[in-house]
Amino acid sequence: MGLRKSVFGVASSLVGLLRTRLELLALEAADEKSRLLKLLGMAFAALLFLTLAVLVFTVTVAVLFWPTEDRYLALGLLAAFYGIIGIGLLLAVRHGLVHGATPFSATLEELGRDAELLERIRDAQDEDEAPSRRRGES
Repeated sequence: MGLRKSVFGVASSLVGLLRTRLELLALEAADEKSRLLKLLGMAFAALLFLTLAVLVFTVTVAVLFWPTEDRYLALGLLAAFYGIIGIGLLLAVRHGLVHGATPFSATLEELGRDAELLERIRDAQDEDEAPSRRRGES
């Protein structure tokens, strides 16, 4: 009866441990989802501003042949402004992707700790069994 109770206790502990780790994984998945949506939005904005820069540049080239005084400068500055915004957003997206947190790092860290703990328990059991084996051999 004691062995059965011990097995159920271990199984209960393992289920609780697994439940905790899955909850952590779910939280990290939600964080990763929001991070990816933010990066996707920034990438969309970058593409929008780069498209506007190309459009304004095209209009600037077309207007070059239309003789006026300050329209060239205004359109050129506007195209440069849109281009700088677009490039800045693309660099921010790249930085977020390259230097962002590793997905599910907390879950992986906790699983690593669990594995180390189980390894220490197994080593301790091996050390406890070694003297009893020696006694049995003599």
